[in-house]
Amino acid sequence: MVPNPNPPFSSTPALRSALPSRAGVSLKSQHFQEILDSLPAVGFFEVHAENYMVAGGPFHHYLERIHERYPLSIHGVGLSIGGQQPLDSDHLGRLARLLDRYQPQSFSEHLAWSSHGEVFLNDLLPIRYDTASLERVCAHVDQVQNTLKRQMLLENPATYLQFAGSTLDETSFIDEVVRRTGCGLLLDVNNIYVSCINHHWDARAYLRALPLEAVGEIHLAGFAEDQDAAGERLLIDSHGAAVDDAVWALYQDALQLLGPTPTLLERDNAVPALEVLVREAHQAQALLDACQADRQEARA
Repeated sequence: MVPNPNPPFSSTPALRSALPSRAGVSLKSQHFQEILDSLPAVGFFEVHAENYMVAGGPFHHYLERIHERYPLSIHGVGLSIGGQQPLDSDHLGRLARLLDRYQPQSFSEHLAWSSHGEVFLNDLLPIRYDTASLERVCAHVDQVQNTLKRQMLLENPATYLQFAGSTLDETSFIDEVVRRTGCGLLLDVNNIYVSCINHHWDARAYLRALPLEAVGEIHLAGFAEDQDAAGERLLIDSHGAAVDDAVWALYQDALQLLGPTPTLLERDNAVPALEVLVREAHQAQALLDACQADRQEARA
């Protein structure tokens, strides 16, 4: 076995996220000015890191002003943590400068890969869950955390196929990455539901098998529905629709296990008016408030 050149990042295990345990929304450029004018009642905003990897311009102008008023989560989509090749040092450097600039309350990335050689694929692709992949992912997570000098949250994936050569199930793989690296977990409830429908898994059993003590943030989103070649139900993690009732129900299960946890309402496609996103965030906030009330009553 080749020694890991990036030893595990040393951090306080309970850090995970400094976001408030409230509901936030994705920050979209079409809403910049309206947010500053109306200051909607949401807990935080989240941006994709790759949209801000430049020195200046209007995106930074608005993000700086919005971050003066709201906590910020930065979510990466291009590190290719699960890729077979070394991480892109230039990309990681740009990411480090971005996080130094904004000092966000949370940073997260995906358990997926999106590049191979000189080819970058605009997608988040699944990995094979075996010992070699585990060693590689852990080394990549260690490298990221050591470079950024902060703990990252790793997001559970939405998948549409499984590798026949996998020797670990997905939740065991994630649990081992968290244990070895000290990273946190970004619990994407929609991804759980999408993957479990596509692979005929039990969503509630999957949820309980994850290292829930490491969760620092929750994602909620909408999916699209199709059929596979066999005529089976196929869900696509589209981020282009409202959260489905089944995902809301699974979110309530997650809150019962976790307690109030920072929750993001994601919308990246077919982005509606700001008031629609805020209304959906308020739906999540009502569930967070009810969870908090139940916990307080149980302690009384």
